[in-house]
Amino acid sequence: MSLPNCPKCQSEYTYEDGDLLICPECSNEWKEGEATEEVVAIKDANGNLLADGDTVTVIKDLKIKGSSSVVKVGTKVKNIRLLPDAADGHDIDCKIDGVGAMKLKSEYVKKA
Repeated sequence: MSLPNCPKCQSEYTYEDGDLLICPECSNEWKEGEATEEVVAIKDANGNLLADGDTVTVIKDLKIKGSSSVVKVGTKVKNIRLLPDAADGHDIDCKIDGVGAMKLKSEYVKKA
């Protein structure tokens, strides 16, 4: 019998322990046939949960790649959109006044 891959990290090294399936790579535990919808929680630098449409404030000067411009500390960013499946860590999509559309990392913002 072939065991399914881990639904969290897609590891093929899952094993059975009683009625649970366990992934040794990410420590995920689940029951076979159980729907595993995982909600990704994106938090700001202070640990506050962010949501689509929130207003955030930049907590560090951020250099803009390919430009000499900088997003200054204290810049307010309104109406953010979260990107929970961002592979590069830039999990906020937004439009900054005077700069334009860009993506930010949640670790450099705080909820306003």
